[in-house]
Amino acid sequence: LNQKEIAVDTETMGLNPLRDRLCLVQLCDRNRRAVLVQIPPTPGRRAPLPPAEGSPRLKRLLEDPDIVKILHFARFDVAAIRHHLGIVMAPIFCTRTASKLVRTYTDRHGLKDVALELADTEMDKTSQSTDWSRSDLTPAQLKYATADVTLLHVIMDRLAAMLAREERAALAAECFSAIPLMSELDLMGYDHLFEH
Repeated sequence: LNQKEIAVDTETMGLNPLRDRLCLVQLCDRNRRAVLVQIPPTPGRRAPLPPAEGSPRLKRLLEDPDIVKILHFARFDVAAIRHHLGIVMAPIFCTRTASKLVRTYTDRHGLKDVALELADTEMDKTSQSTDWSRSDLTPAQLKYATADVTLLHVIMDRLAAMLAREERAALAAECFSAIPLMSELDLMGYDHLFEH
């Protein structure tokens, strides 16, 4: 709660937050201290959870308006956390959105590619598609889950500098503020709402 920003990521049982259970929330501060929070199954309690019924400590942190939450492809993580824990995250800095706004010289905006270019770090994604619902996560899963959040501060800093240099920081802030609404529309089943 004393941080100005905190990196956040999630691991789920799949890519549909309406169907697939939230299993893990990863957090990391600027000093690269990471915390992995396992979300156990709760028999008889079904998502979506109403506000204030999820994890009260996570809610306090993730809804704090003075802490920027750094995520990569925030739209998915914001939807998963909202649906499964009743937490509405804001404010947000999405490194994928920022990458697409300022790294227009490439179409490679996945975390692995962004981390390689901006943090000079090769990420191992082999544990990405594993069973995150296990109560005893493997050392490889723990390493993967930690790596996903420990680089986000460095990546955010580099992208923020690029956005400022290209005079797109204000545009990025507007995009970030729209992510919670986009996530809510995803959860409501609206697809391609703004297309003709």
